Amino acid sequence: MSRVLLIKNANLYDPDPKGIRDILIVDEKVFSVAEHIDPPELSAPVEVVSADGKMVIPGYVDQHVHVIGGGGEAGPYSRTPEVFLSDVTTAGVTTVIGVLGTDGTGRHPESLLAKVRGLETEGISAYMLTASYEIPLRTMTGDARRDIILIDKVLGIGEIALSDHRSSQPTKDELKRILTQARLGGMLSAKAGVVQFHMGIGKNGIQMLFDILDETEIPARHMIPTHVNRAPHLFEQAKELARRGGYIDITSGIREQDGFTNCIKPSEAIRICMEEGVPMEQITMSSDGNGSMSVPLPDGGAKLLVTRLSSLHEEVRDAVKAGVPVEKAIRICGENPARANGLFPKKGCIRPGSDADLVILDEEFLVDTVFVRGQKMVEYGKALVKGTFETD
Repeated sequence: MSRVLLIKNANLYDPDPKGIRDILIVDEKVFSVAEHIDPPELSAPVEVVSADGKMVIPGYVDQHVHVIGGGGEAGPYSRTPEVFLSDVTTAGVTTVIGVLGTDGTGRHPESLLAKVRGLETEGISAYMLTASYEIPLRTMTGDARRDIILIDKVLGIGEIALSDHRSSQPTKDELKRILTQARLGGMLSAKAGVVQFHMGIGKNGIQMLFDILDETEIPARHMIPTHVNRAPHLFEQAKELARRGGYIDITSGIREQDGFTNCIKPSEAIRICMEEGVPMEQITMSSDGNGSMSVPLPDGGAKLLVTRLSSLHEEVRDAVKAGVPVEKAIRICGENPARANGLFPKKGCIRPGSDADLVILDEEFLVDTVFVRGQKMVEYGKALVKGTFETD
């Protein structure tokens, strides 16, 4: 029996502003969007949800989440925990892309794949990148290109560390080969074939990526440097890469309030890019959810914190408060990462045929209700569906 849902009187951003619309959802897909839709006469029950006075936007696509945890740089005790389902959904996130990070030994792509499949079973859409910070790449099939081609959940490679003391200090030729593996793997599997680069604060920043663009035929769209707002010189380089056709990923969890003293606040980075004419379609934002950070303490020690997926919507909200139009702000966390990772128009929009991933925002622009593939996961800001081992 089909599941039918009718959302009435939504102030719809699909992500473009559409005014007041009704949205009809059948099973997991958006069936139709119109100014007025009467409840269909079906044998199946029709759930009608009123969105009077509220905004409806596409569910967020968070392309950088440590779903099996991250960290560990201070020893085994500093490994961060795995993501719970409700951490994702209450943040307005309906699709995650899992990554590893520093530790490619204690954690590995096989465990990441298992977690991704588990999250999918629990109710959200989940994908992954293969490998970790280090080179040579640690993959599942012994070859990153084969991982992309043969494993449905693998969209690309990453996160490879650059300009960071924790990186393998890769050469330019090594990066060329990795980008080529991703590109060919993507071509042969009809995927995006992206490479996500963890950016540290080293003085060279993303210069090596510019050199590769100048020396090869590899398109810039395969490059996604992330954490680009962590230092001013890196942010300046990132804006230039966006102008050259690459995607740049702002990290919502990198903020002064979270212990980053020399960063650009994510919402401010979005506003600056808009005002300076940086192509907004090349900008994405992810949370770095369940990654770790070390905040210095006055006594010379450090406090370990875990980045939160909820920072994503917090920074979208702050960007709107700072004057960024709603459609531009939400596109950075929806349509843009969906396009970058080859998931659009299945993800990142509310149009007939797209997955029914929707977020209803209340009058205060806070997450109220979340639907993932037509299933109500969050209501009044509280998770209705919990993960397998979550407790109240």
